[in-house]
Amino acid sequence: MLRPPSLVNVTTIVKPTPKTRNGQDFFHSPKLSGVEVPRWGRSRSTVSGQSVCSIRGQGGRQERFKGIPMAQAVSSQRGPVTGTAMRSRKRRPFLLDLYSTAVGKKYVMAVTGIAMMGFVLFHMIGNLKMYLGATDLNHYAKFLEELLYPLAPHGVTLWILRAGLITMLLLHLHAAYSLTVLNRRARPVKYQSARDYQVATFASRTMRWSGIIALAFIAWHLLDLTFGVVNDHVGTKDADGLKDVYGNVVFSLQRVPVAIFYVIANVLLGIHLFHGAWSIFQSLGWNNPRFNKWRRTFATGFAAVIVIGNVSFPIAVLAGVVGN
Repeated sequence: MLRPPSLVNVTTIVKPTPKTRNGQDFFHSPKLSGVEVPRWGRSRSTVSGQSVCSIRGQGGRQERFKGIPMAQAVSSQRGPVTGTAMRSRKRRPFLLDLYSTAVGKKYVMAVTGIAMMGFVLFHMIGNLKMYLGATDLNHYAKFLEELLYPLAPHGVTLWILRAGLITMLLLHLHAAYSLTVLNRRARPVKYQSARDYQVATFASRTMRWSGIIALAFIAWHLLDLTFGVVNDHVGTKDADGLKDVYGNVVFSLQRVPVAIFYVIANVLLGIHLFHGAWSIFQSLGWNNPRFNKWRRTFATGFAAVIVIGNVSFPIAVLAGVVGN
């Protein structure tokens, strides 16, 4: 039994034309490329000063190709096309090089998301002191201003934490925007029919809008309770000479439009947190199907705790539970 041929590439191709010389079939083809020729049954000789490649087929018939180089493997490497290709590109730092990829941007989304989730949780827990009265909440605010004092100047540590949080937020926004641009470039033509969402949840489909509204709420929150641009009570002192943070919150949430916006924004923040807490594991590669139940439980529980805690503040103020 003959063994199957091992195929190799030949560098030239045209359809050969049959000729006869000395009673033997002879195929002359000066341009033959891209043809796969069996390795077995092949010999090389010279006719009239030209190279001839003879190939013996499975039936014993010998076929000769004049003017063809012996079959050879084509190298996959080639030299630079232009002179500029000789220049080596300057290597960027590892973190920048990683961030330039979609995987790196997803890592940044996950890490900054974890940091902001931690802030939102501890911020809500601290604000629960409002139910203990003005004294407790105002002393808690003074404690935050005096973090690491006197090792650090008064209030500096708090502003360093705020700057870090703002940096995390900017990185989160830039990574989200960059991933959106990459997705659109990958599919420049939109879907021509209505998309059938069978797997994507409402939270994932509204992720951008809930994020935009949550960002608007953060901006309002800073203008309202931190800088006092839209809150005339900011800057006043309580009976102990401390900043009246408790009074600032009550004054702000007594305004019904502000309270309604506060509730709506925190519900959307909860939706954003639910999908974010769920997708963090996937972005970091911890998405084993065995853990999906625990991922959903964690995402649901975390988002519910944040929403219930934050929404309770305007409701408590409007209901007169606090502030009287």
